[in-house]
Amino acid sequence: MRERLELRDTVWLTVSLALVAAPHAERLATWVSLLAALLITWRLYLARTRRELPHRALLIVIVAAASAGVYLQYATLFGRDAGVALLVVMLTLKLLEMRTVRDAMLLIFLAYFLVITNFLYSQTIPTALYMLACVWFITAGMIGIHYSRAPRSVGPQLRTSAVLLVQATPLMLVLFVLFPRVQGPLWGMPTDSQRASSGLSDTMAPGSVSQLTLSDAVAFRVVFKGRVPELNRLYWRGPVLWDYDGRTWRAPRTRYARPSYNTEFYPVDYTVTVEPHGKMWLFALDLPGRLPPRALATSDFQLLSPEPVTARVRYDMTSFLDYSYGLDESDQVLKRNLALPAGYKPRTLELAQRLRRQHGTDEAVMQAAFAMFRSEGFSYTLAPPRLGDNSVDDFLFNTRSGFCEHYSSAFVVLMRAAGIPARVVTGYLGGETNPIGDYVIVRQADAHAWGEVWLRGRGWVRVDPTAAVSPARVEQGIGATAAASALPLFMHDNLVLRRMRLTWDSMANSWNQWVLGYTPERQRALLSRAGLEDATWRTLAGLLLATTGLIVLVLAFVTLRRLRVRVHDPVSRAYAAFCAKLARRGLARDPAEGPLAYALRIARVRPDLEAAVREFVALYVALRYGDASGENVGRLKKLAREFEA
Repeated sequence: MRERLELRDTVWLTVSLALVAAPHAERLATWVSLLAALLITWRLYLARTRRELPHRALLIVIVAAASAGVYLQYATLFGRDAGVALLVVMLTLKLLEMRTVRDAMLLIFLAYFLVITNFLYSQTIPTALYMLACVWFITAGMIGIHYSRAPRSVGPQLRTSAVLLVQATPLMLVLFVLFPRVQGPLWGMPTDSQRASSGLSDTMAPGSVSQLTLSDAVAFRVVFKGRVPELNRLYWRGPVLWDYDGRTWRAPRTRYARPSYNTEFYPVDYTVTVEPHGKMWLFALDLPGRLPPRALATSDFQLLSPEPVTARVRYDMTSFLDYSYGLDESDQVLKRNLALPAGYKPRTLELAQRLRRQHGTDEAVMQAAFAMFRSEGFSYTLAPPRLGDNSVDDFLFNTRSGFCEHYSSAFVVLMRAAGIPARVVTGYLGGETNPIGDYVIVRQADAHAWGEVWLRGRGWVRVDPTAAVSPARVEQGIGATAAASALPLFMHDNLVLRRMRLTWDSMANSWNQWVLGYTPERQRALLSRAGLEDATWRTLAGLLLATTGLIVLVLAFVTLRRLRVRVHDPVSRAYAAFCAKLARRGLARDPAEGPLAYALRIARVRPDLEAAVREFVALYVALRYGDASGENVGRLKKLAREFEA
């Protein structure tokens, strides 16, 4: 092994480090990315021009300045973002003092660790494939620096690296399947501050929900245990908003309870996998019939996680699509759901009073308001106009054009003004069925808002005023509500693109379920199907050691068998027997001595053997490096048997 690094080694390792650090460029502060790029370029320049590396004192100054900059930028030197920034800077600085193979090996091990840090931000299939390519490239660099002389081409390094990774694959799979799992995400740092996430909020103002229609981010996926209900019945309940200040709706302070309901219909069973969104709420079909493990419920049937959902959550659910609840709702709740801001006397109040005088009963007033939205020129749009300070009045009497939050807000205000308890429910409506994986994808674009009114003798009743204005939104989904030119690309009804998108989502879902979602429960279920019921960690450890030992033995056997293949070759065996006879007469072959040189030495020492030795060696060389036909192999074996030293 060489002690000093050559130009080729330095360039290879520098490029490897740049490839691993590249995905962090968009996450790090701009100055950190620029500093890392500058240091990498500097090291390549020094290697190319064969100039001396910078003095250690200069590197110490840069380290101190960079550390101070990271601290000022992130207010800490620990945690995910600050830790990764510091690691990238230190690794690129390490390049500037890399002189020997020992320095290179240290840098390689740190580069492997930097590979892991990419999974703290993204665990998608593309990230995994890219990091695998980086590991392949880094390993090839490590192999290259251990050659006594640098190879002329990159092929041998890359092939050897690929062979090593393929040989390691069985061990990787065994460790993944059998290593005892722990609760929590596969990758994550619980001390990190939560970044803003796309999704629903516990407040709603004009335009807040419509912004989500441009996002194709997946909110959650659902696998139904039976037939998938009709699209217009898939109301996924989220935050319920009670309080209104004249423009913005807000959820009340959490009121935990075990809500009761009445139903005479069959339940719907399904499994939900919620993507991380940084909030506390979970989602279920309206109306949830049970709670997920460790989940809580509010009195208005909102499901909540005990902590923010910062990792993918999977749970089984049961819901009832036909139900009644809240028949005996308390006066306190009803009063709160009638409240309007103090001094709130817009034209909406006059409209509500007129509806009350004309129609009398609560249900008739509700039906009249619903019919008004359907027949009086209201329109549904993904780009609603801006509203004035009195948003409900402006919407009902001026613009008459809006998104679901405009209709649900105006409808609920109208009901309250008419003396009917009402509130806004936010969540998602519908979803996209993926026939490849047989599940439903609910995206942020499916975000929706609707109303609930309380009717005596019926309790809380769902009313979706958007259905009066745009039945296509409820029946066919958000993609059916606007012209193609106004829709994002993922909503376009192109069969080829849709098939590709659904295929990719099916692959991503399988990856999420079986790799990222390989929880202790999934591990136990898999082992149970393999006949290992109630396997303890001791059982798993023993099985892990036995399986890895078996794999190592198989790989060792295959490797050694390849090394010994020439010993079992008949030509090699004949030559070995020939050499052994000479060795017994004190004429052993030197390990580095070729057959022709050996024959010349024997001829000088034992002229009486010259003719026999030359005949045998000439035939051996012809067979070994020429055409090894069966007839000549037999003749070589005969000469070896008859040779007498």
